[in-house]
Amino acid sequence: MALQDNNSQKKWKNRDLLSSLEFATTGIFTAFKEERNMKKHAVSAALAILMGLVFSISAMEWLFLFLAIFLVITCEIINSAIENVVDLASHYHFSMMAKNAKDMAAGAVLVISIYAVITGMIIFIPKIWELIF
Repeated sequence: MALQDNNSQKKWKNRDLLSSLEFATTGIFTAFKEERNMKKHAVSAALAILMGLVFSISAMEWLFLFLAIFLVITCEIINSAIENVVDLASHYHFSMMAKNAKDMAAGAVLVISIYAVITGMIIFIPKIWELIF
């Protein structure tokens, strides 16, 4: 039995860099495929990048824009992972702790999304304002 458990663990253990990258990219693709909010974040990111190109934003503005985009996507992936683990652990019964964990993970995405919106406003409102007036 111990040998079987050890072999089972090795199957999922990252044996090398290529395996690690494969697992990581599978996780990213899974999040985009299965998580509704991830699709919304991707559309928002594409629009922000398009606006950055249209308005020819500076290198510093690109850094902040990409920071906001990558933080939101990263938090959404972590949120999804937490939700999956919590659902797995509390599959057969309601748990207030499970609900709290899921709510806090979703709250983290909300907080970083607010940062992303503020970042976008700081970058783009002056440029839009200048274009209009």
